[in-house]
Amino acid sequence: MAAFDSFIDRCDCNIIHEEVVKKVKELLPEEKILFDLAELFKVFGDSTRVKILYALFQSEMCVCDIAALLGMTKSSISHQLRVLKQAKLVKFKKDGKIVYYSLDDEHVKNIFDQAFVHVSEK
Repeated sequence: MAAFDSFIDRCDCNIIHEEVVKKVKELLPEEKILFDLAELFKVFGDSTRVKILYALFQSEMCVCDIAALLGMTKSSISHQLRVLKQAKLVKFKKDGKIVYYSLDDEHVKNIFDQAFVHVSEK
């Protein structure tokens, strides 16, 4: 089976399918959009940030609550929330001295729902 797998990984032809290449090239988004998309996926590449987002799916929470939930320091949670806020994945509101964090919009949950289905496939 391993020999078959390596066979699939390579293409020995020298023919460029120009129509396909041209069509796909026309459909590719601008470089800046692709860069921003890659940066977004980098933000999702940290398990602490993923845990924070999953917690915020359930309820808005303050830094102290998230730190208690995840068994981490308020400082480390604040750092991760800054990253999530810069990526426009979370927003905050102040209530006196307390700052509550929540998902920025429903798109964040939709991204996660799709990713969860994908990684859960057997």
